[in-house]
Amino acid sequence: MNQLIECVPNFSEGRDLTVIHRIVEEIDKVEGVQVIGIDPGKATNRTVVTFVGEPQPVCEAAFRAVKKAAELIDMRKHKGEHPRFGATDVLPLVPVRGISMEETAVYARRLAERIGNELDIPIYCYEFAASEEKRRNLANCRAGEYEGLSQKLTDPDWQPDFGPAEFTTQVARTGATAVSARHFLIAYNINLNTTSTRWANAIAFDIREKGRVKREGNPLTGKIVKDAAGEPVYEPGLLKGVKGIGWYIEEYGIAQLSFNITDTTQVSLHQLFELACERAAIRGVRVTGSELVGVVPLQLLLDTGKYFLRKQKRSIGIPDADILKIAVKSLGLDELSPFDPKKKIIEYVIDDSSASKLIDLSVKQFTYLTASESVAPGGGSVSACMGALGVALATMVANLSSHKKGWEEQWEEFSLWAEKGKTYQEELISLIDEDTRAYNRIIAAFGLPKKTEKEKSDRSMAIQEAIKYAMEVPFRVATTSYESMEVMLEMVRKGNPNSISDAGVGALAARSAVMGASLNVQINALDLKDKQFAEQMIRDVKELERKTQLLETEILAIVKDKLIQ
Repeated sequence: MNQLIECVPNFSEGRDLTVIHRIVEEIDKVEGVQVIGIDPGKATNRTVVTFVGEPQPVCEAAFRAVKKAAELIDMRKHKGEHPRFGATDVLPLVPVRGISMEETAVYARRLAERIGNELDIPIYCYEFAASEEKRRNLANCRAGEYEGLSQKLTDPDWQPDFGPAEFTTQVARTGATAVSARHFLIAYNINLNTTSTRWANAIAFDIREKGRVKREGNPLTGKIVKDAAGEPVYEPGLLKGVKGIGWYIEEYGIAQLSFNITDTTQVSLHQLFELACERAAIRGVRVTGSELVGVVPLQLLLDTGKYFLRKQKRSIGIPDADILKIAVKSLGLDELSPFDPKKKIIEYVIDDSSASKLIDLSVKQFTYLTASESVAPGGGSVSACMGALGVALATMVANLSSHKKGWEEQWEEFSLWAEKGKTYQEELISLIDEDTRAYNRIIAAFGLPKKTEKEKSDRSMAIQEAIKYAMEVPFRVATTSYESMEVMLEMVRKGNPNSISDAGVGALAARSAVMGASLNVQINALDLKDKQFAEQMIRDVKELERKTQLLETEILAIVKDKLIQ
């Protein structure tokens, strides 16, 4: 699995689309990097760009973007609602897949050093790339913003990590940049039915970790409490890992709560939304919707959708697309503009849509392709498809049972079964294409060169490894299909009696999936030189056949008995 990181630079320009386009062009020039989000804001005069790829090309693209922004953006002329201190204000790297936070931090510091040395821009490293604890917090690094940068650079405690430590003419133009390695930062704005920034800030201060300045007596007009160093004392807010302010967005004519969730392991999207609704209501203000800036992980919205489904006492074992619809409508993510999951969810954006997938075909297309002269898809892919359809039927019965009138007390039990069925179903769906890929690995191995003795040896080894994998994939199909039958058994015992035949058909499909996958294991074993491995795999898959047939008999006996009644 290739390493994958995300870069989310924030540029201090949100109004001149030509400037934004020219910066993004620099990113697009780097091979292996994919731009997945461009979010300009007129009021903030700030654009968030998101791109992903392997670490080296991402860092190269980030450097080029910073260089172009330094040429095109003059911070001496910049005005906007959002805190900022540089043309490229922040430049975070985020681990996405196959890379640790520690490794990402190394890349971040290397990038920071290159920008500082080659472009003469003061660089402050924050979060996991920080050189000391006080610099972990972006707010500390950016304190004073651009207007206070000249003084900051003279402070011995706030010398930049890299780049010049003086306010030169060049630095006056570019400002400074904060570089980091961090977790996914969720930029989330909540819309209010008011134009009052006072109320918006009051609500944000209730919630954000930093809280609000402590005052003596009256919390609004009382004297500010200060510590021994003369700094204001803050009363902490309700949620850790949340930063927030209130502002007025002229573009929409409303006030918003603008939050950053810095650690979604501590704070969920729905938790923040619900708390904002509660704190707004206290002030006679109503939340009308919200918006996500940039892309977000799929799980974040699935968790939100499941939260609201549970509140409704509805099953959560439904397709992801349906869960996402609940999340979008519950948070009002489509109030200000349409919410397209394919553009807002990182897993969907980086999915290789150019690669042909069997699961993307219609039933008709899949059937015709199977019937064609092509040897793939074959029995393994069809077996996985049968298994997926079988457990889908059982999952349907669980969902219908969860929402059956008069069965309200059992909704959660059936929801758990539906969720379990969905897990089996998704595994089997993935194996439809995996079986074909396994076959293609064998073909590729046979196509390797065989002129020298080493080439012959390498080719032979590759063929044998590919054959093993072509046995392991259908074995996974058989195992998963057999295990999925626990859902059918439970549904014929306890599920909605009007759908008992559906669970029975599911068992028949699962049984066929096991038997079909077993045949694929056995036929590939014929060409495997490792006879010990082959014989053990055949014994195991035949044992799966035996247990499957027994379970199928038990399930169908219950179905037939209830049909007679």
